[in-house]
Amino acid sequence: MTTSTATTLANVVASPPSGRPKAVVFDHHEYAASVILRGGPVPWDNPTAYAAFFAQAQGLLRPDVALLDLNRLYGHLTAGNTGLETEMAARSRTGFALRTLLGNGDLNRAVLDFVTVFAKTARQPVVLRIPSPMEWLVGTHHFSGAEDTSDLDADNAENASMYVSDWLRAFAGLPIAGLLLDNRTPAGASRSVHVPLEAYTPIANLAGNYRWTLGQLDDDRVRLQGNPAVGAYIPARFWLGPDVELPAGDFYVGELPSAASPEGVLARLETLG
Repeated sequence: MTTSTATTLANVVASPPSGRPKAVVFDHHEYAASVILRGGPVPWDNPTAYAAFFAQAQGLLRPDVALLDLNRLYGHLTAGNTGLETEMAARSRTGFALRTLLGNGDLNRAVLDFVTVFAKTARQPVVLRIPSPMEWLVGTHHFSGAEDTSDLDADNAENASMYVSDWLRAFAGLPIAGLLLDNRTPAGASRSVHVPLEAYTPIANLAGNYRWTLGQLDDDRVRLQGNPAVGAYIPARFWLGPDVELPAGDFYVGELPSAASPEGVLARLETLG
């Protein structure tokens, strides 16, 4: 099945809908939870309420896309699910835990319902962010009984990409502009084997078929498949003071810290155009 969306992430980078000189992709989750929800619970269990909360943050910040982090959603949906954890630990085979997670019918229905509401109500082009197959593999590998992840290699990650691509087919009918694989090293973790975006052929083929722009967040930059544009990260301290310059890049990706003040954020937004 081939689907299309009126706008792709590549289109957004080439011509930002916000009118800014360069497109911006914001992860405003922590900031919005602090400023809008004032530390209250994020309405993960009510997709409509979450969409309204998200839209309020989008209206304040005016990013060029609506970025939905599915890793956060999975974190909420799987918290305390001992039955699922038992199923994921049933085999020691590398990748079994990830395959079990992505094949869980109850989870898949909940995730699809959530993403459907989000995608159909968002006012900006929707970009999904998920862990890269390597990082998702690293994050679930302990269920195999392994004490560390030093035995994981690029071949394991490429195999994991098949499970991820099969799972992504559920979103085929939704208006999605892009898919970003988060390959950044988690805080406090050691760098796992780096797997380039080009290695994930099953995901690349699926993204091409659905006309999604595929990209990868690496530690130093953001790359888009088949596109020369390179994304730069907005430093977190940029939002906390006026003396931080932006790095060179064709577009920007930034995470707004919860400690940033609304007045300071608005002032810094002005410098982005």
